[in-house]
Amino acid sequence: MHFVKKANYVSEYKLLLTFEDGNVRLVDLKPHLEGKIFKPLKDISYFKAVKVNSDLDTIVWKNGADMSPDFLYEIGVSVAKKSA
Repeated sequence: MHFVKKANYVSEYKLLLTFEDGNVRLVDLKPHLEGKIFKPLKDISYFKAVKVNSDLDTIVWKNGADMSPDFLYEIGVSVAKKSA
């Protein structure tokens, strides 16, 4: 099981996420913003307001939308590894 330690907006619907194992992964969420809860995230300014919720160990938005950290890890492309 993975968890997100840090999230940085990159561009469009892409985030750079740092996970507990030190992996830094680039995730493109554009193809995954389906459904009512994710509709507000299609507005880039809203999407940029992503936060890490340390209680859930993943990214969240103010409308309550979140994504499984394991799913994010799986779809992410590894770009670096930092010491955990």
